[in-house]
Amino acid sequence: MVSSRFDERKRRLSGVVAIPVTPFDADGAVAPESYVNLVDRLITGGVDVVTPNGNTGEFYALDEAETRHCLELAVQATAGRASVVAGVGHDVRTAIGAARHAREAGAELIMIHQPVHPYVSAEGWVEYHRAIAVAVPELGVVPYVRDPKIDGGQLARLADAAENVIGVKYAVPDPVRFASVARDAGIDRFVWIAGLAELSAPGYFAVGATGFTSGLVNVAPSISLEMFRALRDGDFRGAMACWERVRPFEELRAADGNANNVSVVKEALAQLGLCRSDVRPPSRALTDVERAKVAGLLEKWGLR
Repeated sequence: MVSSRFDERKRRLSGVVAIPVTPFDADGAVAPESYVNLVDRLITGGVDVVTPNGNTGEFYALDEAETRHCLELAVQATAGRASVVAGVGHDVRTAIGAARHAREAGAELIMIHQPVHPYVSAEGWVEYHRAIAVAVPELGVVPYVRDPKIDGGQLARLADAAENVIGVKYAVPDPVRFASVARDAGIDRFVWIAGLAELSAPGYFAVGATGFTSGLVNVAPSISLEMFRALRDGDFRGAMACWERVRPFEELRAADGNANNVSVVKEALAQLGLCRSDVRPPSRALTDVERAKVAGLLEKWGLR
């Protein structure tokens, strides 16, 4: 049965799903050694799932060869100690090619990025994801939902058509909408992952999520994992204590319409000596004032 075949992958998705950054070298190319070290740091810190080529990994700023390289580096770094969820997307043909490469490279799951086509129908959304999922029946599949128009009925139809769709990364900033969608689709049918990281996680856990994605975890794995354990155990007071600690960092990332999402994480890692702070357009480097704020938070967390 498919349910038992994917049980361990579903268990791991019910946790902190790390989105590793993509470090670059002085020439602007992917830095392999830094990438492997960063992923290894996540896993030794207690993370069970990593998603190379997520948005915090600058997926849309990487070319096809780079995304494949990053996926291979992630599999190498995990060495079977954690599940690798490969981010795939763009047109259907490209996404299927990336999914098949992920399968051959040793990933266990794929996350299908939100379609960026300007004209998305309900039927087309289901078909887009179905076509990718059925091309890799051995892999678990996690759609990334950022569009509030996607409802539970569409997710249920997708799972009917492709039984390896086992989780949903839900990133619509509306816990009420999430609660309705999850129950209409089948609250127990999928692993529901809060896709807007630590600040939204308590609200989403309160209505059915069992995991959350994180970019912050690149910097401070212990804080993200502490929040997850509190939420898992129903300790919302403890979770909110973590929330208060990370709030300034996450709000700095969210500034200017999330323009700093990657830049803040990479700057923190650079200040810790773990990689360069370089990002690719359309992201930008931080200002001196912003860098000073990052330094202050790292000191407050006892990381430097």
